[in-house]
Amino acid sequence: MSSPEPAPGRPRSREADAAILTAALELLVERGVEATSIEQVARRAGVTRATVYRRFPDKTRLLIATIEAAYGDPPPRPEIRDVEHLLAGWAHVLADPHQRRLLRRLYGTIEDHPELARTYFDQFGKDRDRARRDALEQARERGQLPPDTDPDVLLDMLTGAVWQHLATRPDTTGPADVEHFLRAVLRQAGYRPDANTRQRNRP
Repeated sequence: MSSPEPAPGRPRSREADAAILTAALELLVERGVEATSIEQVARRAGVTRATVYRRFPDKTRLLIATIEAAYGDPPPRPEIRDVEHLLAGWAHVLADPHQRRLLRRLYGTIEDHPELARTYFDQFGKDRDRARRDALEQARERGQLPPDTDPDVLLDMLTGAVWQHLATRPDTTGPADVEHFLRAVLRQAGYRPDANTRQRNRP
């Protein structure tokens, strides 16, 4: 028995919100930032352009909201208990094929759409990087990293490793393989977690 057709007429507000963000995410992953126009999003979402503009005054704000929704609307500054927690979080994201495709699309915005990358970093990236640096600093203070470790440099190394993984590894890679990859980078930087830290972060 087939499902009933949705009633005609304008979607309710929450339905419109969800439809717009879903359409924008699909277009962003499928076609990239350039092809994700307000008009295309409205057409795919089944709403008018005015409906989109009432919620998002420009494409940059629409795409930022889309990216955040794709990641479950996390807080601007996440709680990262320690380096093991950081590794587990990255492994979870990088083991999701859809998230990997989205991240590759976002990487392309750095040169082609710098205003999007800059706005996203100003609103969310700075605080999240600060939380990651704090986790690295704590590891250094606990003796899990060499005393001369520069958290900013190490974070750059890890971020570069994430992009390297996205570029060179298949999208079928599981979380254990991703974590192994990133852990190898940290080991080269002298990371040596104690047994209690590893045990505390086991699922």
